[in-house]
Amino acid sequence: MPNRPLVSGDLQPEEAQYEAGLRPRRLAEFTGQNKLKENLSIAIEAAVKRGEAMDHVLLYGPPGLGKTTLAAIIAEELQVEFTTTSGPVLQKKLDLTGILSNIRLHQVFFIDEIHRLLPDVEEMLYSALEDFRVDILVGVGPGARTHSLPMPKFTAIGATTRQGLVSAPLRGRFGLVLRLDPYGVEDLKAIVNRSARLLAVEIEDGAAEELARRCRGTPRIANRLLRRVRDYAQVRADGRITMPVAQTALNLLDVDRYGLDEIDQKIMLTVLEKYGGGPVGVNTIAASISEEADTIEEVYEPYLIQLGFLNRTPRGRTATGKAFEYFKVRRSVGTDAQPGLF
Repeated sequence: MPNRPLVSGDLQPEEAQYEAGLRPRRLAEFTGQNKLKENLSIAIEAAVKRGEAMDHVLLYGPPGLGKTTLAAIIAEELQVEFTTTSGPVLQKKLDLTGILSNIRLHQVFFIDEIHRLLPDVEEMLYSALEDFRVDILVGVGPGARTHSLPMPKFTAIGATTRQGLVSAPLRGRFGLVLRLDPYGVEDLKAIVNRSARLLAVEIEDGAAEELARRCRGTPRIANRLLRRVRDYAQVRADGRITMPVAQTALNLLDVDRYGLDEIDQKIMLTVLEKYGGGPVGVNTIAASISEEADTIEEVYEPYLIQLGFLNRTPRGRTATGKAFEYFKVRRSVGTDAQPGLF
């Protein structure tokens, strides 16, 4: 399996311990997402005042924006236990039954990548979310019977990067459906400064802003870049992260001023130079740069589209005028290149 890129919002296994230490513990410490925080704050306070379990919550948005962190914060604010699992882990009904049978009153049950639940496991979750019961099939054939076991009321929190893949029946069982959006530079700068304090590294204001501009609107990437720049500062400088140190380290990592890395640039140069700006199909791009098509669609394309460098059309991907200008590629007229439409 290929390594995940530096600018991917996905959590890499080797960085889990570092990220856990940088996560805020309370809602007041969570930077950005103000509207979402206000909605959560109201729901949490209302649940506490009534002494009830909070409504089920579905969090969706690109990876690395804080869905798992928010789930843990909700449990902390409610002062209840926190249990976590993920869609790919729940391969059969028995896996889910074991977890649900141990849930306690008002507990928070977090399911990451909820869009990847298998259909039969998802169906079993319906009754747990709506009626707070677990349906267990006992026996086989004509003599099989379904037994319903009551469970204490709890709060389920689902997280997904692809809301469109969450089925309507499952989505309808969540009382709060909240989207996390990419962060602005000021919020990211605050996150970088906070993480630098926790890592005990000195960072200049300008350097923090430079990191914030190059992290694709994603706190997880900001923290990842901060750790790499910290390493550079300790080995090649005096340990302080100044603007020149940050710029040199980020350039060494092939992360440009827009946060584009080597693969982003390969994608754009393939579309611009090899196919004259497109249209070109994602599978053709993937074959040209030896990358998986799914990785291009889920990791790279969304940000390139947000920047206004790439468009998705029915015939394939096309580069914009802004892309030709930024990558300094002359727009060809009457090119002989044949678009790849697959």
